[in-house]
Amino acid sequence: MDIEISVTITAPDGTAHTDRIAAFSKGIEAAGDIGLSIEEGKAVLLGIQRKVVAAQCEAFCIQRARCTCCDRKLRGKGRRQIRYRTVFGDIAVESPRFYSCQCHNGPAKTFSPLNELLPDHIAPELLWLETKWASLVSFGVTTNLLKDVLPIDMRLNPDTIRRHLGRVATRMEAELSDERYSFIETSPHQRAQLPNPEGQITVGIDGGYVRSRDAGQSHFEVTVGKSIPTDRPSRYLGLVQSHDDKPKRRLHEVLKDQGWQENHPVTFMTDGGDTVIHMARHMAPSSEHILDWFHITMRITVMQQYVKGLAHHNPAEAEAIARLLRQIKGFLWNGNLHNGQAAIEDLVIDLEVVETDYASIKALRKAASEFETYIANNALMIPNYAERRRYGERVSTGFVESTVNTVVGKRFGKRQQMRWSKRGAHLMLQTRTRALDGTLRAKFEQWHPALKPSSETEMAA
Repeated sequence: MDIEISVTITAPDGTAHTDRIAAFSKGIEAAGDIGLSIEEGKAVLLGIQRKVVAAQCEAFCIQRARCTCCDRKLRGKGRRQIRYRTVFGDIAVESPRFYSCQCHNGPAKTFSPLNELLPDHIAPELLWLETKWASLVSFGVTTNLLKDVLPIDMRLNPDTIRRHLGRVATRMEAELSDERYSFIETSPHQRAQLPNPEGQITVGIDGGYVRSRDAGQSHFEVTVGKSIPTDRPSRYLGLVQSHDDKPKRRLHEVLKDQGWQENHPVTFMTDGGDTVIHMARHMAPSSEHILDWFHITMRITVMQQYVKGLAHHNPAEAEAIARLLRQIKGFLWNGNLHNGQAAIEDLVIDLEVVETDYASIKALRKAASEFETYIANNALMIPNYAERRRYGERVSTGFVESTVNTVVGKRFGKRQQMRWSKRGAHLMLQTRTRALDGTLRAKFEQWHPALKPSSETEMAA
């Protein structure tokens, strides 16, 4: 069976050209013969792309070959070939250069129309594909994936994709407005006039650690968050606080993208760290800040493990301390902060007078003292967790713990065998969070409206 594929292109002046793209001889004896192979499909796509790109660039250059002011034909200076990288292969395009018309003062004596049309020499959709997959998997895997399924130039390498991702993330960063101390812009009277919001938004913020490539520093902290509205898709947030100078602005933009308005109730759940508390402070007037129950129980659990070791040396005193820890947990769970802090104070005092040869008693005393300070510093953020649970409200940032694993662990973890600079990790977080929550494509469509599917394309599909 002989198959021939041709393409017909009609220029703006109505002239039509038909060119043969590819020809195949296909058998019908085995399953492998049916349909086009990957390599045959690549050849067809590359052939069509060459004809389409060449025709479009030629038509654009013909339009720009005349002065836009006096319609005089411009004098040519020469031509050269440029390489335009597309999803379906690298295309060599003839790029003419013209002298600017003397009827007006141009920015330069000569200009190249294609340098204006294709300033980056790479198709936006290819840049989107590279950024998306490099944000999800390693640069090397992304390179192999694109080469396997698309007629990509074999010279594509991980360093090129890394540079392209950095360019995209840097453009996102440039669009962020300046940081502000407070983002509350309305008065109580103005907020009362706003339409009633539907549902509420829960924001969880936590931190993780990434291996550093800088000398003298093994790891540095990254901040990760997730915003979950009642009636809209969730959004991720990621940044390196020691590098980023706009953390509050970044969080504010995420909330705005989810339809937040200043009378919208927002619940911020954090681990009590100063950096994440400062990030959420003065963000939303109709908000509450809650200390994550998981981080409270995690500290109590650590002390309970020490008490199990103490039981081998001082069983009676270990039982009394274990009972006191259970009481503390119960008081805090039910929002009884007064009795809870009194019980913590008793715990610290009791541990100071314990006489034992238990080797980890100093670590237990230190953990109890730090827990007392932790609860005192975050007392205003401790609600009645039991009541919140009864009403089906969140009491823990377990969803953020999984977010840290999703955003940080699976791309920056030890298995990747990578060390990161603060800037490199911060830029990667900007594209990775958008790739994970599905907003990366929308950002490219905002930059390049032609990427939005047209009604004709949707009907054909």
